[in-house]
This record gives sequence, C-alpha cells and structure tokens, in this order.
Amino acid sequence: MRVRSLLGAAAGAALLALTGATPATASVLAPYESVTVDAVAGVAADGTVTLSGTYRCASSSGPVFVSSSVRQGISTTRYGVGGTRAVCDGAVHRWVNTGRPAPGVLVPGAAHVEATLMELRTFSGLPLPTFHAVTGQDITLTRS
Repeated sequence: MRVRSLLGAAAGAALLALTGATPATASVLAPYESVTVDAVAGVAADGTVTLSGTYRCASSSGPVFVSSSVRQGISTTRYGVGGTRAVCDGAVHRWVNTGRPAPGVLVPGAAHVEATLMELRTFSGLPLPTFHAVTGQDITLTRS
C-alpha cells in the first residue's frame, strides 16, 4: 500500500512538472502566440454570459481550445464560460464563449476574465495540457 502511495505521488509530481508552464513561461517560449479578451461582455437575464476576444497560435500537434472564466467583486470563485476550438495557423482569429454558470451569480458591472489558449498534446499516450497563451482582463458586463 505504501508503494502505491509513493508511486501515485511521483506520478502526480511528474504530471505537474510536465504541465507547469506559467503565463510568463508561455509568452517567453512563444511570443508570437496570444489571447485577448474584449473589454465589454454581455450577461442575459437568465444568467447566460457571452465572452469574446482574439487569439493567435502558429502550430499544434493536438487539439487547441480557448477557455475562459469570469469572477466578480472580491470573490475568488471563478465561473467557467464555455470553450472554443482554435485553429493554429499563425493568423489572428476571433473566439466567442457562451455559458450560464448559475442564474443571478453574475450581474452587469465590473468583472475579471481569464482566457487561456491551451493544447492537448499526447505524452506517452496521455493527453496533457500545453499552454500557448494566458491573459487576464478587467471587463464590464452589460445586460444583453
């Protein structure tokens, strides 16, 4: 049993080491890759949030996605808002993510969005995340 625990801990540490790219590391490795967030986003009466921006990536060996999350006020709780499949051809593309975290959780006003351009690359048969770009942006949610 102790050996299993040690092996599990070692595997977890190896996984973290493989996926440990920070936003600073991602931009140093690939400065021509980016993700942006538009300064204004919409929130509908039913709680549906629509976030958007642009992205650019040069190449990939696995599927790439733009994911986004939003938080409001002093809360540290982030709400995931959809995901968009990305095309890595070196051109600038638009992304739009829509989701409904929970009715009434997000309201018109100031918010903070984090967007991530992430690829799932296969390492030893496992799909592991590789980060192309990450950004955080203060935005305004408006009634849509």
